[in-house]
Amino acid sequence: MKRRILGAIVGCCLAFTFLVGCSNTGGKVETASANGEVGQAQSAQSGDSKDMTFVIVPKTVHAWFDQVNIGAKKQADMLSAQTGRKITIDYRAPENADVTEQNSTLEQAAATHPDGICLDPVDYEGSKAVIEEIEARGIPVILFDAPTPEGSNLTSVGNDFAEQATIAADKLAELIGEKGKVAVMQGAPSAPNHAERYKAHLEALKKYPNIEVIDGGIDNDSIETAKTQAAAVLAANPDLAGFLNCDAGGSGIAAAIEEAGKSGTVKFVAMDNLIEILDYVPNTIQATSSTMPQMQGEYAVLMMWQKANGMEIPKKIDTGIGYIDSSNIDEWKKIVSGK
Repeated sequence: MKRRILGAIVGCCLAFTFLVGCSNTGGKVETASANGEVGQAQSAQSGDSKDMTFVIVPKTVHAWFDQVNIGAKKQADMLSAQTGRKITIDYRAPENADVTEQNSTLEQAAATHPDGICLDPVDYEGSKAVIEEIEARGIPVILFDAPTPEGSNLTSVGNDFAEQATIAADKLAELIGEKGKVAVMQGAPSAPNHAERYKAHLEALKKYPNIEVIDGGIDNDSIETAKTQAAAVLAANPDLAGFLNCDAGGSGIAAAIEEAGKSGTVKFVAMDNLIEILDYVPNTIQATSSTMPQMQGEYAVLMMWQKANGMEIPKKIDTGIGYIDSSNIDEWKKIVSGK
């Protein structure tokens, strides 16, 4: 739970920036000038300014992004209560994890003249021109669940995706005795966070000479596709020892493992903390290395609010990594279900 403590520390720091603003200089947080951003924040809190709308554009329709939206709305409600301004979240999820479809969604969102747009890019390079055009119109853009693109001035909210994948790969290696055949399923290969996790999985597994890595398929952020792909991998590899994946499609892989009668035989370390994933822990999913989707939504909206009010904001907000297995699954089910 060390990363959860880190997340709480980050939260305290961000609460401070809510009052005084911050700037990113060499990783240090500095207070804004008394006549600059602070004045703008005080004006915003006075209730005299207009209501605001922030748009959330995920990769696609998915339960993980629904949790991000819940967090975004919680933050919006808190800001509304604190500032006296109505803060609205406009959630726009493309049907498919497709860059053309996402760009169309971005353009439609920009046409409504929102006060900020928060994006989880399917393919940053494929959306770069659209993002730049939106920013040129004076609409702030924040990324979530994605690394900060090299050379950009965009702020990203998320976690260390390579570290997350390494935690998962090392745990799986331990579970299978550092030997055997391991399948690694990709998410949406063009998505920067999925690509970073996939690369880190492969790099981590290189440390184990008796582990053979095989293609685990591509699910493109679809739980049903993950199930179909995993079923094919299991059928073609009856000696499979373990499974890893790069997105929140673990419930699909777990369902395939159960249907193949391989629960407990094929060890699976998944990604994320959706309740439908946690329901498979610890019998079919032995552990999961999790992002914090609600927290990502919360801080993405806070960053958009600050940027829209003229504050300088950090380049990166790290929401931490949660590790879940048999030792803490009951606690995490309570956290995720809100009970």
